[in-house]
Amino acid sequence: MSDTAKSDSKSGAKNPPAASAVKDQGYLVLARKYRPADFSDLIGQDAMVQTLRNGFQSNRIAQGYMLSGVRGVGKTTTARILARALNFETDKISEPTIDMQEEGRHCAAIMAGTHVDVIEMDAASHTGIDDIREIIEAARYKPVSARYKVYIIDEVHMLSKSAFNGLLKTLEEPPAHVKFIFATTELRKVPVTVLSRCQRFDLRRIDIRELEQHFTSIAEKESVSIDQDAVSLIARAAEGSVRDGLSLLDQAFARAESGAISADDIRAMLGIADQAEILRLLGELFSGDAAAALPTFKTFYDHGGDPQQLVSDMAEAVHSLTKAKALGNKAAEDVPEAARTQIEEMSGKLSMAILNRAWQALLKGYQEVGSAPNQLSAAEMVLLRLLYMSDLPSPEDIIRALHKMKDQTIEPAAPATGQEPGGGRVEDATAHFSNSPAARTVNGRDHIAAPEAESMTRPEPIAHSQAEPQTAVELRSFHDVVALIGQERDVKLKLQLEDYAELVSFAPGRIELHLLPGANEGLASELSNKLTRLTGSRWMVALSHEKGRETIGSQRRKQEAQEMEQIRAHPFLEQTLAHFPGAEIIGIKSLEEGGPTAGKPALEREQPEDEEPNER
Repeated sequence: MSDTAKSDSKSGAKNPPAASAVKDQGYLVLARKYRPADFSDLIGQDAMVQTLRNGFQSNRIAQGYMLSGVRGVGKTTTARILARALNFETDKISEPTIDMQEEGRHCAAIMAGTHVDVIEMDAASHTGIDDIREIIEAARYKPVSARYKVYIIDEVHMLSKSAFNGLLKTLEEPPAHVKFIFATTELRKVPVTVLSRCQRFDLRRIDIRELEQHFTSIAEKESVSIDQDAVSLIARAAEGSVRDGLSLLDQAFARAESGAISADDIRAMLGIADQAEILRLLGELFSGDAAAALPTFKTFYDHGGDPQQLVSDMAEAVHSLTKAKALGNKAAEDVPEAARTQIEEMSGKLSMAILNRAWQALLKGYQEVGSAPNQLSAAEMVLLRLLYMSDLPSPEDIIRALHKMKDQTIEPAAPATGQEPGGGRVEDATAHFSNSPAARTVNGRDHIAAPEAESMTRPEPIAHSQAEPQTAVELRSFHDVVALIGQERDVKLKLQLEDYAELVSFAPGRIELHLLPGANEGLASELSNKLTRLTGSRWMVALSHEKGRETIGSQRRKQEAQEMEQIRAHPFLEQTLAHFPGAEIIGIKSLEEGGPTAGKPALEREQPEDEEPNER
């Protein structure tokens, strides 16, 4: 880092460039005070440094550089260091180099952002083509004092389309004395034509361990005592951003009263809970202990914890448990020592299905808590959801049980010797019922048929294997066909049959229809395939040009209209409507208690083929 602690032997000067600014400006925040001054101070960007080193040594210096990465990883700082390297000059060195062992003639001004030949522009506030025209015009003139005229454009993705187009020609063939350095957090918004003209470097997020070492070193230089667990919490909260971490560290230094900073201080500052306590809460949730889990969560809230942040902490703990479940001890390297053993023990007891369900519930719960009017209540609802999800069977268990039931349906297991008729297992009882005359399995569904339906005439069945079960569904009219489609919840096909299909003739295994305008072209084939699959028998659906019977939908509407007229004419209803002016009849509901069709499914009601079909 560029601070007063940097060795004089390395620089050959009393202070590095950034340190002199500290005296002039008084107190500087840590993010500025410990800003890197050369490539040796950069942390976590070894690949980029090695590439630049090789390029400078072989004199392969590009005319443009594109630096991308998330906030706070050092894009602008790297751009200034690169500009310093391009213009590095001492009494002994007169060529570009990244090995800047001492301060050169232009270094201080470049790092301070005041050098006349290193022009920095924020594209967020200079987005238009006019700003780019100024750069193009100025680029024709040679630098005043430095070797190269360097243009650093920050947040370059904010430039307009016309500005990018205006820059292309100069960027591709710039004057020999001009270099461009771009920085962006949104690389995908930069046109490919610009990217192809630059040497691109993706600055990666800084590893947690590297951040911990960096922050510990700064704390030592600032003579501040801080626990290692506190440093770890700050490094994790930084999410790979050096600047964010230094801002949090600055805040922690200001918070410390006695000069010693503990992990509890950082948790209170960030509003996060101890990971060991979060894991204990998850253990109570996974064990279904509501009496312990909800008070524990309320305690976190009473101590200043944010409900949404607590849900986020729980999701992070579930992520750690899932990684430990999948990778074993390798996944625990990034976990604090205090919680490592606890994570290993919990991950061994929980299944991957439970952890995945918990992750999905917490992820959805995080969004719900953020938009809820009462965040505490919303967070408690998320916890209750986890409590009752913990004892649900996994999808693998459900599939395994269904396969077992299917196998027992085909080959029912014999009861144990001496076993009472009603004392068998649930699986045995299921198999016995599925094999009874009143039930058959069709395409994985159990259809229950009335005993009298067993003797009905059936269409010629499709050839089945000996182990394949037969159907018990009998269709004796077109109304039965429509009712069966309705039971399968194929609403689109049911509406087509009711409103656009006139029945010409019906026989078991064969239907002839006349389609009205507006019907689907493939209605006949769709109905044929559907019936064949549902009944297990071959059905042929033919189309005719002859007019057929009135559609079922039209019949139903006529009948409803007749019923409405009859009801309106009833003396009691007339008196009722007279006492309540403006009242309307909006619907009719039949009372089926005691009726001739009460309690009977639609497929079992008699429907003579020589009479007009009637669903009511």
